[in-house]
Amino acid sequence: MPSASISALTPAHKGCAASSTCLTRRNFLKWSGIVIIAVGAGVSPVVGRTRFPICHGYLLVDTKKCQGCMTCMLACALAHEGKHNLSRARIQVVQNPFEKYPDDTFQMQCRQCVVPACVASCPTGALHVDTASGNVRRVDTSLCNGCEQCVTACPYTPSRIVWNAAARLSQKCDLCINTPYWNETGGPSGKKACVELCPMKAIAFTTQVPEQTDTGYRTNLRDKSWAIMGYPTD
Repeated sequence: MPSASISALTPAHKGCAASSTCLTRRNFLKWSGIVIIAVGAGVSPVVGRTRFPICHGYLLVDTKKCQGCMTCMLACALAHEGKHNLSRARIQVVQNPFEKYPDDTFQMQCRQCVVPACVASCPTGALHVDTASGNVRRVDTSLCNGCEQCVTACPYTPSRIVWNAAARLSQKCDLCINTPYWNETGGPSGKKACVELCPMKAIAFTTQVPEQTDTGYRTNLRDKSWAIMGYPTD
């Protein structure tokens, strides 16, 4: 089996300053404050005139349990693309050899944001909320024109919208709704390849809306047996 290649996680994005549909990071942060209040009040968040229903599922990661093996990336790429190419993975693991545990490894999963900046920025409707499948934020590749506005609009670094350079299309986590190379039913009520195949069981799934911060998408999956091996359990 040929070795998997890893491309740059953040491609050179096309500028969107000239587009009236571009969602800036400053505006996203402004709207996020409104969203936190709206969600707490049980009100669907609104950006401009667009109302986004809440997604029915979210991926959480135990950053102290993850060993940086990238099995989740390989599983994602194989399930969705049928290729052992880590650059095709919709979940990303970044390692910093100059840091010490637990700050040497970062897990970058799509947040299925309460206010999806990628959806709001898409000029063709390719990025959409799939109301038939639990309100998952998805890419319809038949509508994607490769403008990369969604990649730029994502407020996180690296962008959680992954650019497929070969197909010149955007792709993102769909909670394994569409996995033609994995014979399992995915989606919020089904199986997720990264959760199922992580050898450390460092990825969890929840139907509860996380706090819209880094802390909100992290979880503690370590029991007392991890303390025996010298790992923190707090």
